[in-house]
Amino acid sequence: AAGLTLLLAATAAQAGPTALDRFKALEGTWVAAEDGPMVKKGQPVATYHLTGGGTAVVEELFAGTPHAMTTVYHRDGNDLVLTHYCMGGNQPRMRAKPTEGNRVSFAFDGGTNLDPAKDEHMHAATFSFLSADELRSEWIEHAGGKPKTTVSMHLTRKNDAKEGKGGSTMKYLLLIYQDEGSWAGLSEAEQGKL
Repeated sequence: AAGLTLLLAATAAQAGPTALDRFKALEGTWVAAEDGPMVKKGQPVATYHLTGGGTAVVEELFAGTPHAMTTVYHRDGNDLVLTHYCMGGNQPRMRAKPTEGNRVSFAFDGGTNLDPAKDEHMHAATFSFLSADELRSEWIEHAGGKPKTTVSMHLTRKNDAKEGKGGSTMKYLLLIYQDEGSWAGLSEAEQGKL
């Protein structure tokens, strides 16, 4: 029985980092895969970037619009958690349930500027990682203590290189700095990541 308990504890400890790694892999710009109520196919919806030395993932939704929102994903011990900075002025926190295949589901775990029994707020979220370049998410909004609305998003990774965009500005800047000797310590592989 002690061996089984140890195995279960080790398995639980691996769930947090594995789930966070899935979100880290989203780094970049994501566009709508199909027309929806707030966006048309191909329009930018979300960007993901790492912060805190790679310990957290920042998701920016609908940047530059009145619907702009930010969600931060990070570990809390062995758990993956998120804080959603909503356009409604509240900040629900959610904790991931055990990962099921390609799905990571979150459940409400408190928040600020909201009373979950009364106020509208995001209460749950599920992410389905369909491939390295395709993602579906569902956010469930509660009001009056019960489900009110489900917001679904189907996103694909924007591939700037395939479209002939992006990267060239960074490479140009890299060349300028190389000429001044500022990048002398970077290997070619490191330079290729810029």
